[in-house]
Amino acid sequence: MNLKYITKITAGVALLFSALAANAQEVVVTDSTAIQPEKEVAENTVKKENNERRRVEGIAAVVGDYIILDSDIDLMYKQMQSQNMATADVTECQLAGSLMENKLYAHHAVQDSIIVLDADIRSYIDQQLAEMVRQLGSMEKVVEYYNKSSEQELRDELFEINKQRQLSQKMQQKIVEGIEVTPEEVRAYFEEMKKDELPIFGDEVEIAQIVVEPEVPESEKQKAIDRLNEFRADVVDNGASFRTKAILYSDDTNTGGSILSLGRKDNFVKEFKDVAFSLQEGEVSEPFETEFGYHIIEIDKIRGQQVDLRHILIIPEVTNETVEKAKAEIDTIRKRISAGKLTFAEAAKASSDEEETKNDGGRLRNPQTGDTKFELTKLDPSLYNQVVNLKEGEMSLRLSDQDQTGKPFFKIIKVTKRIPEHKADYATDYLKIKDLALQAKQLEAIEKWQKEKIADTYIKINGKFRDCEYNSNWLKK
Repeated sequence: MNLKYITKITAGVALLFSALAANAQEVVVTDSTAIQPEKEVAENTVKKENNERRRVEGIAAVVGDYIILDSDIDLMYKQMQSQNMATADVTECQLAGSLMENKLYAHHAVQDSIIVLDADIRSYIDQQLAEMVRQLGSMEKVVEYYNKSSEQELRDELFEINKQRQLSQKMQQKIVEGIEVTPEEVRAYFEEMKKDELPIFGDEVEIAQIVVEPEVPESEKQKAIDRLNEFRADVVDNGASFRTKAILYSDDTNTGGSILSLGRKDNFVKEFKDVAFSLQEGEVSEPFETEFGYHIIEIDKIRGQQVDLRHILIIPEVTNETVEKAKAEIDTIRKRISAGKLTFAEAAKASSDEEETKNDGGRLRNPQTGDTKFELTKLDPSLYNQVVNLKEGEMSLRLSDQDQTGKPFFKIIKVTKRIPEHKADYATDYLKIKDLALQAKQLEAIEKWQKEKIADTYIKINGKFRDCEYNSNWLKK
């Protein structure tokens, strides 16, 4: 299946800039402007918003309500090269197949009434553009870089690209949702593997850590609260722009003054959701605290179980005094462990500031697999450098790090176990094998879905792309 190439091909082109450039000349016809494919291909034209028509050369394919241009495939290939991805073994036929799969997902997402909220897309576009401006220096340079006449034209194109991408993702999620594997299926999957085809798992480590965070003085917390109260008073009493203040003063540089759409089931901290859903449209909250710092929220719009809001985050600062105190504390803990006065696990439970790990002896869990093993070559580079030279049972010196808000903290790491490179073993690597079995079962579901939908969907492939040997029956032979 071309699906097998998706992660390789789209990993790079789905990045911030390549998502736009790879689709820069893509013509997307949404459900509200559905086309008659046979007529459109025959006329070889696409309707613009101003109802003028222009000639479009090189329509590679039509899948449902979506058109793929030759230029889309060319640009996708160039973007892979720009991302330093290996392209020697990637053919135009594979790229065309991947694009057709994405169109097929998006088309049937519309047919199945899968909903993508416009507000969510626009909020994401705000974040995209903020990052583009950060990299290029100004919105004018971003518009010029993508050869657009205005910021609005760029936003409109980004909207179509992101809407199609989200429709495709949600359709794929719907296809595989609810698919699980039983222990019997996992064992059967493993036993069906030939001995010489068993996957090789690289060197692995199990890691534990103790974290000490500098305390934030009460005086700094109060400074943050007072500042937010000043912002709130200026907005409520004087009609100042909340958005402008968020852009200028919020420590949340990812959202700035952009609209954030929040649902009751979204993965946000409880304190933030509790405040957001307690407010009325146009209301500005009092300052409140989360694990990230102190916030105020302004509600832009309420849409049933969804609210659109802006927020300002102020992160109270630590002081040199509390930083030095944290260093001294982690050094003392390390000395006591080295002297045998307590074990690493005991010290973690008694003294670590990392709530997620302290009661498990400081043991880290791999978010990808759920177990305690980390393949060395797949570790985050910063963590890799910290553990790669540690022997089994060895403890690091004091290490400096920072959390997602930029606040510093200190830690010591211990490699509790090292597992050399080895062929897959059912007992040792059960969770990894289970993931492989699940992926295989999901792939079977995808293949079955694709086979059925290709047969039921209008598909027209033109020119040289009719000579490709696709793994899916795109040509309906």
